[in-house]
Amino acid sequence: MTKNTSHDSDVTFIQSLAELLRENDLTELHVKRDYGENDSLNVRVSRHAPAVVQQAAAPMAYASAPAASAAAPAPAPVATDADPSAHPGAVASPMVGTVYMAAEPGAAPFIAVGTTVKEGDTLLIIEAMKTMNHIPAPRSGTIKRILVEDGGPVEFGAPLAIIE
Repeated sequence: MTKNTSHDSDVTFIQSLAELLRENDLTELHVKRDYGENDSLNVRVSRHAPAVVQQAAAPMAYASAPAASAAAPAPAPVATDADPSAHPGAVASPMVGTVYMAAEPGAAPFIAVGTTVKEGDTLLIIEAMKTMNHIPAPRSGTIKRILVEDGGPVEFGAPLAIIE
């Protein structure tokens, strides 16, 4: 509140926002209420969501080959206790948005595990506020892990991929 006036309904309103956050599995809500001149309530309710970690040999949405046979080795499991953001080759998200692994639906993805990239190459796109932001590789190397899903949400600072 910008004024030292108490609104009894504000506490109930904030509790309702927290409940809405939990019930809908949201990570953050931001609401501003204007009561009049120089009197408003600006509330941001957030919670820490567990990070989604995925290791993929190739994005499934773009696979055109038939499913691998039972004789093919399974990919190595991802250690759930390892913090990928602590890895020296981790590429962090510069913004909140929706991740897209290709320039358009049906197009080849920018990267896959094993892809060699040069500094400045586009790794993926993050859509934020209807703007498509190309995320460049901060260094040259090989993509070792992809930590986001195509079409999935990403938060600021979340690890996107690991380049070694």
